[in-house]
Amino acid sequence: MMEDSKPVSPRQIIVMVDDNLTTLNIARNVLREHYETYALPSGTVLFNLLEKITPDLILLDIEMPGISGYEAIKKLKADKRLSAIPVIFLTSRYDENSELEGLSLGAIDYITKPFSPALLLRRIKNHLLIAAQEKELKNFNANLAHNVNEKAKQVIQMQFAILNVVAELVEFRDRKTGGHIARTQQYLDILVRKMRKDHIYLEEISSWDITFLIPSAQLHDVGKIAISDTILNKPGKLTSEEFDIMKTHVIRGIAAIERIEHETHEDSFLYHAKRFAGYHHEKWDGTGYPHGLSGEDIPLQGRLMAIADVYDALISSRPYKDEMPLDVAKSIILDGSGKHFDPTLINVFRDVAEGFEEVAITSRNQGDSFIFKWSPDAI
Repeated sequence: MMEDSKPVSPRQIIVMVDDNLTTLNIARNVLREHYETYALPSGTVLFNLLEKITPDLILLDIEMPGISGYEAIKKLKADKRLSAIPVIFLTSRYDENSELEGLSLGAIDYITKPFSPALLLRRIKNHLLIAAQEKELKNFNANLAHNVNEKAKQVIQMQFAILNVVAELVEFRDRKTGGHIARTQQYLDILVRKMRKDHIYLEEISSWDITFLIPSAQLHDVGKIAISDTILNKPGKLTSEEFDIMKTHVIRGIAAIERIEHETHEDSFLYHAKRFAGYHHEKWDGTGYPHGLSGEDIPLQGRLMAIADVYDALISSRPYKDEMPLDVAKSIILDGSGKHFDPTLINVFRDVAEGFEEVAITSRNQGDSFIFKWSPDAI
């Protein structure tokens, strides 16, 4: 019975370049038993050969007619396809300056002639081993980086899933605000893209992790989970006492987000969520809640969400009111400049109001099927 034949690994390729035929013959006789060997008489022939093959190592004489060894290695290192090929100078020059110049040009070794065949073979083997290890390390690092990137994507997807699920729970309980979360995300997306384009609050926005900015807005009303159904879904206007209880959803929302941070030891994807949840009911003139902050003491995320949240409340129907015409809602937002809203952001809103109206109309037409899919590439 015949034994299974093992595949033969391709032999490594060594190219020798020297105008001295005796040196070429000696080196070829030493190396051809171990490597696929090419013996070439000039740099011109070398570069013709390199158009067809890529060797694992080049032995290069310095003093040659036409293209010298120094010129050849400069040309090799300037070519992206060839620059990584190890080069050993094989020369009769003995002076230190020549060796230093060769090494400075990128050669990995400098062997003087006449050479010991055993020493030549050993040094080539060592350098090929080093080159193989460097290649293996490079591949390992590339694979590691790929795996890290894949893991990071999985973590981000998990974090987005957490945001989505919690937001769906909020919207399921607060049945009066169908589509509110999707619409407010899209309003914010419109505002932030315009702000970046026009360099509005650009320094602060540039410091944000955009990956989680818009998705985090889904949690701006997360505290409503803790509000009683009798208040949350009351078919009519709330009493002052009930409204005071409703206002606690802001503090409860912050507490819920901080609990997630504590349990997961991760706060990067909740950084914006806490600010959206905690400050979207503050007002520019200081009459909002829960802290009565004013002006730029209100985090920018809260000032942005205030516009998106109020606009959507105006154009949406509630048990105690009908949906408001879009042009009236726009006028109310504009009139709130300097009182409820940041005047700078209202100027941005004025420029993109048509985009808000398009979102509102699309949502009305699509009903429960209206969704918003966001990508950080959009900003």
